Order: sequence, then C-alpha cells, then structure tokens
Amino acid sequence: SLRILLCAKKIHKFHGLIKINRRFYAQSCDLSYIHNIGKDPLVYRTIGQQLSRAANEFGDREAVVCLEESTRYTYGVLKSEADRLAAGFQCLGLEKGDRVGIWAPNVAMWPIVMFAAARAGLILVALNPAYEAPEMEYCIQKVGVKALVASESFRQKDYYDKLLEIIPELNASDPGRINSKKLPQLTTIIINSERHFPGTFRLNDVGSLPTPSQISAIEDQQKYISPDSGCNIQFTSGTTGRPKAAFMKHFGFVNNGIHIANRNGVYEGRVCVQTPFFHAFGTVITIMACTSHRATMVIPSILYNPEKSLCAIKDEKCTVIYGTPTMYVDLVNMQRKMKLDICPKIAVTGGALCSPQLFLDMKNELRLKKVNSLFGMTENSAVSFNSLPSDTKEQVLETVGHVQDHIEVKVIDDQGNLVPFGTPGELCVRGYFTMLGYWGDEEKTRETLGTDGWLRTGDQFILQSDGYGKVVGRLKEMIIRGGENIFPKEIENFLATCPEIAEVYVVGVPDERLGEEMCAFVRLRAGCESFTAQEVRDFCKGKIAHFKIPRYIEMIEEFPKTLSGKIQKFKLQQQFTEKCSKK
Repeated sequence: SLRILLCAKKIHKFHGLIKINRRFYAQSCDLSYIHNIGKDPLVYRTIGQQLSRAANEFGDREAVVCLEESTRYTYGVLKSEADRLAAGFQCLGLEKGDRVGIWAPNVAMWPIVMFAAARAGLILVALNPAYEAPEMEYCIQKVGVKALVASESFRQKDYYDKLLEIIPELNASDPGRINSKKLPQLTTIIINSERHFPGTFRLNDVGSLPTPSQISAIEDQQKYISPDSGCNIQFTSGTTGRPKAAFMKHFGFVNNGIHIANRNGVYEGRVCVQTPFFHAFGTVITIMACTSHRATMVIPSILYNPEKSLCAIKDEKCTVIYGTPTMYVDLVNMQRKMKLDICPKIAVTGGALCSPQLFLDMKNELRLKKVNSLFGMTENSAVSFNSLPSDTKEQVLETVGHVQDHIEVKVIDDQGNLVPFGTPGELCVRGYFTMLGYWGDEEKTRETLGTDGWLRTGDQFILQSDGYGKVVGRLKEMIIRGGENIFPKEIENFLATCPEIAEVYVVGVPDERLGEEMCAFVRLRAGCESFTAQEVRDFCKGKIAHFKIPRYIEMIEEFPKTLSGKIQKFKLQQQFTEKCSKK
C-alpha cells in the first residue's frame, strides 16, 4: 500500500499516488523506493530534432560564446554549421552508426561536432583532452572509432605528434585513407586548424565538401533517426583499471537536459561554462540543457581559468555558473582579489558537496541568490538527484538534492533487498535516462544494468522519505579529485609496470581545495631503495593524464593486510593522516 508523506504543506491523493509541491510519487511502505512520476511529460525527440526546435523557435538567440576564440553563434547559425559538417561527414563516407571521436578542450567547435554527429546519425565518442597516446589508442580501438576530430593542441601538447605515436603511418597516408595496423577501423582524422597536417583533413574543408542540396537533405533525415538509438559514448573507468565505454541514447540526453534546466534557472539565461564538454556535465547538463531552454553557453576560456571566468561572468552578464566545488574555491579567492561587480543568480555544483564555509563564501563573495547541487553518473545520462528551486540551505548542504522527475530510485542491501528509509545501502536507479550498456563489454553491462532495467550505481547512499538523498561513501574506490573521477586500480596497474616498484596501492586523501588527492604507497624492489618519489612521478609523465599522477607518494616496507592477504586501505589513509598531523 502507498504511504502518505507528511513532509509538505499540501498533500493530496491522486489516483493512488502522492502529490507534493506539484510532484507525484509512488512509494512502498517504509522502504527505500521512490518513483518521481514528474510534473512535465517526457518528449520523444532526438538530439538533432532538439536543435531543429531551437533554431526554429529562437534561432536569433545566442547559443555559444567562446571568448578566447572571439566566436559567437546563434542557434540558427549553430544548426547551419552542424548541418554543413554533418553533410561533410557523409561525403567522407561515414554512415549511420559509425563512431566519430572528438578530442578537444572547451572550444566553439565542440557543440557543432556533437550536433553534426547526431544529425548525421553517427555516434559521438567524447575523449578527454588530457589523454596521452596509450589512453587514446585504447579508447579508439575499444569502440572502433572511424573518424576523429581533434584540436591542434592542448596544454602545450601537440595532438598530431601524439597521433603519430599510435599511427606512424599517418604522415604518409592520403586524407581519409589511413591504413593503421594498430587501429584498422580508423580511416579519417580531421584537425581544427588553419595548418595542413599530412594524412588529415582540415575541419573547415570538410564543411566545404557537400553541395547545398546535400546540406538541406540533413533536415529531412532527422525523421529516420530514432530517439531510442545510441548517440554518444563516454569513457568511465572501472575497478579493473580499464576505461568502460558507456553507450548513451538520444532519449536520455534530451530529456535529462530538459529536466536539469527546469530546476536550475537555465531558461533564457547565460551560463558560465567551466566544466569540460567531454564530460556528462558538459554534454547533457550544459549543451542539452541550454539548447532546450533558450540559454547561452558562455565559454570563458579554453583551459579552466578562474580569473577569465570572473571576467566573463561580469562582461557577459552570466546568470548561472556551472562548476565543481574546487572551481568555486578558486572563484571565491579570485573575487576577493578582483572585487568585480557581478550578480549571478545561481551556482550549480556537482562532483562533491560544498562545505558549509564554501557555501557561505559563494553566496557572499559571488553575490549568489542560490546554490544548487546535483548528483548522478555518466551511465544515467548525468543527473538522478538535483536541488529543487525551494530548497533550504540545509537541504543543499546536507543532501545531493531531490530525485529527478520521471525516474525510480531504490536503496538495497547486500542481498538485493530494499532497506528502510534513512538506512545506508547501494543506490539503484531506473528510467528513461539509463545507458544502453557498456560498448563491447557484456559482462560489465550485466554487472551494472539488470534485465529489469535497474542500474546499480556502486554508491553507498541514504534515501529519505521526502525524496532527498545523501551519499555516505563509495562502494567502489573511486577518488573524486576536483570533479575528476579517478579509479585507484587503474593507477595501481600502471605504476606496477615501473621496473623498480614491487607493490603499490593508491588511496584518496583529503585536500582542502580539490576535495581529494591521490596518495600512492609504494614498496620498492630489492636493490632499488634509492628510487625516489620524484622518479615515480617522472615515470608517469607522458604516459597517463596529468590529473592521474599521484600528488603524494609514500615509500613503505610492508603493507597492512588481513590474514587472507587483502589490503587494508583504510589503514594506509590513517597512516597518511597521522603523518600530516605531526608536521
């Protein structure tokens, strides 16, 4: 039987459901299950159709402003550029279902490539711009990327040189006819540059390939693309140490974007975009949310820069700020120095909860009216919990928000049984927004996504009877460093390849600015005792992304383990804390 919730001023029975603040819930007894049936209906629409709607209804509104590139696009221009590139992709021989990778930081072309791929029926593969050559090789091979769109460089790193490391045949190849031994499915590389690189196309040249009739035909093709079909692959590491490729669908991206925008004051706003586009925070929470609600994406800088972010908030009159707690620490500190006249309305934060002090600093220094939190994971198209417009300070500080519209959530014990409200257990979610599965990995898909549609998040979680949630811990050993998800096993496996290291374990340790940092505990091989922590870091450089290199490296002679030989990582964390307290 359904239980009436007694936590709102107005409670109404409605066809056996419960209505609270215009939202309807189905709930079972006192156990941790809630179905937020939602206020507004879902829309059966693709990413491409969502862009068509934006261009038709508010085509003159600014869509993208990239200050560092001095670029401004309206939604009408965004659609025109996307269709030109979509037709160009087809001229290169790309067909519906082919994978197109994008390897770039936050630049104006990112949304264009995303929409172009969607409108051509292609699957966009979002790649971290910080990846090194071995990581790129694995990801391209894993999902069979056929074409890759890349920036010219990132953080003084020349992308073409990195590509030559994994595709030595590239500089002797004709554009569009790469014949790589390591990556046989990759035929085409497109560089966003004015320069010509051997074996590649320039991005602008690809957009010049189609005829006007081929470009206009893109709009008619939209009705043949299903909202239930896959549109995007995002890599999310697992405890095995190898990145998993989460395969997402149009329907989830479009609707999660709409309902995120509904809760975060995005309508006709100007959003300061600090979070990366390759992440779900960028693709769904930013691009899809803004496109559905007449909002402008303001990109302050290609690489995150708090000073440029503050200037953009002031000069572009941004009403909404997106960022992780780490970014807000930087913004607060920078604003104390710059003292700019800014008045944004809302700050949206994800990746971790804000501390009470940071919450106060954000409101006082950035002159915010509201701070919203959101919570989710790549595998569920970004967001499952999000603050409501009416949330109190305590609700924002103590919870990750309220269950999103149109989804089911439950919390279970080790046996798969529902636990009572307020009891920790594993969070599971089900609804329109879950992934199709992990590309090329049926076993991992079965472990995470059940045949009944429930997705196991791996998060230890408390669900309250009023629909709000709290993260207690992580069943997985994921470390969240400044909003970046890092899995210790991946780093451990990599460090184990160092000839001087006999055994290594990585743990998360507290960090005031980033939330968490990595500490690697290393046991050296006999005869290698002179090997230093700096030499460990030097071994990492150029082989793994910079944010995966442990900040702290502790040499240890013996690891704390159970009688069965299982590592006791909590004791390593205690050792680190005790050492720091003595300094």
